[in-house]
Amino acid sequence: MTKRIQGSCTTILVGKKASIDGSTIISRNDDGHEALDPERLVVVNPADQPKHYQSVISKVKVELPDNPLRYTSIPNSILTNGTWPAAGINSENIAMSATETITTNSRIQGVDPLVDDGIGEEDLVTLVLPYIHSAKEGVKRLGALLKKYGTYEPNGIAFSDNNEIWWLETIGGHHWAAKRIPDDAYVVAPNRMNIDDFDFNADDTMASDDLESLIETNHLNPDFDQVNLRHIFGSATIKDTVYNNPRAWFGQKYFTPDVDQDPMGQDLPFICHANRKISIEDVKFVLSSHYENTKYDVYGSGSEADKKLFRPIGINRNHDVHILQIRNNVPAEIAGIHWLAFGANTFNTVVPFYANVNDTPASYKDADGTFNLNNMYWLSCTTALLGDTDYDFYVDMRNSFELGAMSAYRKIENDTDADLSNHSDINAYLEAANQKLADESMQRQTKLLGDMVIAGSEQMKLRYNLND
Repeated sequence: MTKRIQGSCTTILVGKKASIDGSTIISRNDDGHEALDPERLVVVNPADQPKHYQSVISKVKVELPDNPLRYTSIPNSILTNGTWPAAGINSENIAMSATETITTNSRIQGVDPLVDDGIGEEDLVTLVLPYIHSAKEGVKRLGALLKKYGTYEPNGIAFSDNNEIWWLETIGGHHWAAKRIPDDAYVVAPNRMNIDDFDFNADDTMASDDLESLIETNHLNPDFDQVNLRHIFGSATIKDTVYNNPRAWFGQKYFTPDVDQDPMGQDLPFICHANRKISIEDVKFVLSSHYENTKYDVYGSGSEADKKLFRPIGINRNHDVHILQIRNNVPAEIAGIHWLAFGANTFNTVVPFYANVNDTPASYKDADGTFNLNNMYWLSCTTALLGDTDYDFYVDMRNSFELGAMSAYRKIENDTDADLSNHSDINAYLEAANQKLADESMQRQTKLLGDMVIAGSEQMKLRYNLND
């Protein structure tokens, strides 16, 4: 097998009754092991979808159906380790984000070992998203693929349509379990197994056919009186207490501030309820966060030990943040919104690209391994790098930039929605709107970088005052 490359992401899911506008929302930071790994926003049209698929990492070969749907995708620019599409929305307004790398334990791996030549994060969006017409259908298709081919890694995968959100976690080499997120709930899922309480007979769960018997036959359940999949198949390690659990704690603290919990706690809940309706801006804040207003903030005033104790959500290894929104209060042609930003999330904004298009703007599509400030990936990374040198000095510029940019994007989106009925070529109309959004984003991100350079130049250590 080619060297395994894994992400280390953070996922947020928001049910339609928990969101501010009745949308379903699935979102994730696509993090890697390297600080920089350029990505692109593209559309995969049916003619471009492979029929005979082969993975780069595991070499698994999969024959695909003849009738793929068009879908948005966020592939790697450098394809040494495969395409890694990350997430997208297909032409039926079905969204998928894959994957959240999760934990496992030796008990399940001893029963159902991982499969070296199986499928993994590199492959899943390509193998599933173009062929599904509902979130639940996505669970079923992925479940069938896992049964047939197996997987070489444990992962969490999100699916959504305008009505439902489903979360699937792989278990061992061939097994899986999935849970429908309640409409009035949200989820913050870090790199651990996240599903806790599980009822095999409920309408809101699905699982491998033999998963329940596998637990019983192999004596895998450590609890006396419950079925908790995190306890059965996941981990509760020291690493979880500093790498995973604090991220769930901070997200839950933000959305449900009246709940008092231990940031290191191993049993932070999977399904949560906020004290208000959740907006796109809320999701973006949490996915950019670094324990603000706590002693654990990397940029804060806590001790050096506290600031280094927990792994933040916003980190230098963020390669993209995507927020996939399926709206219910608009025509189907404009229901799917693929919000996107590149680079470390501290100094960027998500842009609401319409998914019902055949192509994407060049500034978001053409990044490669060569540094180029005309591409949003590199522009965002540069701004984040400069901001990191003196966060307190630059953060007010960031805040003003973010408010102005998000206001401008929402105005373009509102105007585009309102004028839809006056256009017959919907794809072309939405592509023009996306270009306007990309141009606005590039202009504002470039201005932010310029303002930071101008202001920061006055603060350089390499200076000498001659009073002249």
